[in-house]
Amino acid sequence: MSKKDSSKPDGTDEPSGMRKGLTSYGDQDFSLFLRKAFIKGAGYTDAALERPVVGIANTGSAYNPCHGNAPQLIEAVKRGVMLAGGLPMEFPTISVHESFAAPTSMYLRNLMSMDTEEMVRAQPMDAVVLIGGCDKTVPAQLMGAASAGIPSIQLITGSMLTGSHRGERVGACTDCRRYWGKYRAGEIDGDETADVNNQLVASVGTCSVMGTASTMACIAEALGMTMPGGASPPAVTADRIRIAEQTGAQAVRIARDGLSIDKVLTPAAFENAMRVLLAIGGSTNGIVHLAAIAGRMGLDIDLQLLDRMGRETPVLLDLKPSGQHYMEDFHKAGGMATLLRELKPLLRLEAMTVTGRTLGEEIERAGPGFVQSVVRTAANPIYPQGGIAVLRGNLAPGGAIIKQSAADAGLMEHEGRAVVFENIEDLALRIDSDDLDVARDDVLVLKNIGPKGAPGMPEAGYIPIPRKLARAGVKDMVRISDGRMSGTAFGTIVLHVTPESAIGGPLAHVRNGDRIRLSVAKREISLLVSDDELARRAEESPVVEPTAERGYRKLFLQTVMQADKGVDFDFLCATKPDGR
Repeated sequence: MSKKDSSKPDGTDEPSGMRKGLTSYGDQDFSLFLRKAFIKGAGYTDAALERPVVGIANTGSAYNPCHGNAPQLIEAVKRGVMLAGGLPMEFPTISVHESFAAPTSMYLRNLMSMDTEEMVRAQPMDAVVLIGGCDKTVPAQLMGAASAGIPSIQLITGSMLTGSHRGERVGACTDCRRYWGKYRAGEIDGDETADVNNQLVASVGTCSVMGTASTMACIAEALGMTMPGGASPPAVTADRIRIAEQTGAQAVRIARDGLSIDKVLTPAAFENAMRVLLAIGGSTNGIVHLAAIAGRMGLDIDLQLLDRMGRETPVLLDLKPSGQHYMEDFHKAGGMATLLRELKPLLRLEAMTVTGRTLGEEIERAGPGFVQSVVRTAANPIYPQGGIAVLRGNLAPGGAIIKQSAADAGLMEHEGRAVVFENIEDLALRIDSDDLDVARDDVLVLKNIGPKGAPGMPEAGYIPIPRKLARAGVKDMVRISDGRMSGTAFGTIVLHVTPESAIGGPLAHVRNGDRIRLSVAKREISLLVSDDELARRAEESPVVEPTAERGYRKLFLQTVMQADKGVDFDFLCATKPDGR
């Protein structure tokens, strides 16, 4: 083969385009000959095949309405790629939706990341566009791309539009939980529940509040992995389609420039992401996903650093569940550029982005901004500290977290009696019983919903208020678990208790009637039981870790790590800079 047939367009010897990752037949020239023969069967010319190849990860699925605009986005990305002189190649990967994945989408996030990584590795592409939006899809794609290592750019599918119920603006999914709470409390009947069900999701797209999907969209832009302004345009808008076209064009540029993902996902980028997570009142899931993405780069998310940042980073974004607005309002208010401009003194401005410019340069390019009311100033925040606080104590030696910006201020310093549920099944069986021994000042404790316990760490940490208390007007209680909570939820809820109960963490040995103390001011979550008594209980009732006989479940249970490590598989983490 000629020099042209075995080198990059810039003349270097590194293979590119259709020459990358040739199938092993023992004869590389034949491998390229055969590959070109087959792709020409789809009607491609030699001129097309000489261009830089941009892979486009298609996560469209009838089971994933959050990605319902994927066909339109793919067409716009292709247009952008071709306008910039590249060759777009669409390929499918796993798609995971929150409401359609059993036992939980988190259980499948790592599988999606592996699918993404291996398909990016296996197929010839000089850069990849990752199309995702639903909660676990963006982190899965960033995890897979981080491991694959090629130039990568994220395209967010975008949020849904809001609906209207009897004159009230509503949107998934904070309002889903609010109306369901009303139904459980007997404040609305089944007919109204059915009516509002038709209005909560007014279009395709991700949740319209600051849930996990919106959180990860904002984090992806803060990490420098999207085009500027890529986080906020709603799914069905022309703005979203234009971002898609720009994303395709930029993918060609980063392919030519060799701007690989490791040059973007740096320690500075992760610090910026943590700042943004705190300032937007973001989902607690964001911590788990950031830890997993960082782990793929050989980095750690320092929870103590996150907490220190939280004390000096106020919540500025007035979006549900911490505030009142929706994502389309954030977009109209200027999106991430408005937020980043206000956060500028706290950011690592030297961090590189996929545009080839630094974050500081992008903030300057966005201009001076305009008057709006969705992003507050630092002098007038929604909440004076970051949305998330990190807790420690004998109940959570490895840490736990609370979304303080969505909690009841009157419960932030609280001591109460434990009412314990051993697992999800026990919760479902007893939570609505009139015989349940529970009072409004008690602390609800749910065990065995951590990474291994459920498995997959489901979003069951939003333990419902017991029905008899809900009917008596109780709106919030202190709730504790080793599981997760949807970013759309609210309440005084302690999550991610580490180590989890299923591997013998102290949470496993909490009993009904124990006293538990929560002090957000002191960053404390403590079981008021002596170490000797806990040791006696552990010996008396030893924990047997869950196992499985075969398949993905066996792989999951054998290799999954705890919440502070991102609930990733241990064998997928990169070697750390110190060689560990």
